[in-house]
Amino acid sequence: MISLIKNTFCSYYICIIKIKVISIMKKSIQLLLTVSFITFLSCKQNSEETSTATSTTDTEVGAGQSAVIDENSAPNIVQVASGSKDHTTLVAAVKAASLVDALSNAGPFTVFAPTNAAFAKLPAGTVEGLLKPESKDALVDILGYHTYVGVLKLEYMQDGQEFGMVNGGKVKITKKGDKVFVNGSEIVASIPTSNGIIHVIGDVLLPK
Repeated sequence: MISLIKNTFCSYYICIIKIKVISIMKKSIQLLLTVSFITFLSCKQNSEETSTATSTTDTEVGAGQSAVIDENSAPNIVQVASGSKDHTTLVAAVKAASLVDALSNAGPFTVFAPTNAAFAKLPAGTVEGLLKPESKDALVDILGYHTYVGVLKLEYMQDGQEFGMVNGGKVKITKKGDKVFVNGSEIVASIPTSNGIIHVIGDVLLPK
């Protein structure tokens, strides 16, 4: 009888111990899952914050209109000029004057574009001087004298016409037969662009 009681007593405590062990294991597993879940959420939140911060930074650091890549549209004035080996000096001047974005906008614009040879006609050191930061205002004035807001097609130009340019000055059109001149410089080629037109000329137009 005593042996039976002892066996029963032992079985009872063994069961209690097993229950406690199982309970402790369950709590440990729950704690482990909770920690894992919190860690996952924390990592996910940090990842999202990093992604958002990166996106915001990219937007803030982004450049202007000139940085927009559109492979479907026709090239704009700056892109056309940049692709011409005869206009490297003009492109350098546009960059030095910080006018790349302005001339990449919708416009439309008409740009009388002097060739490298046209810039070479200027007195020695003139171009180098204009490209210096301290000459930026003078450079902007000169480039503004080559830029008209609107599209001036050759067929619409009449002998004796004058057009107000961006810098406030005026250029005069003259015609001799089929040839068209702006301030006495012949327009040797015309190139339509997505935001206006380029008229190639053989001289640099100097504001009066």
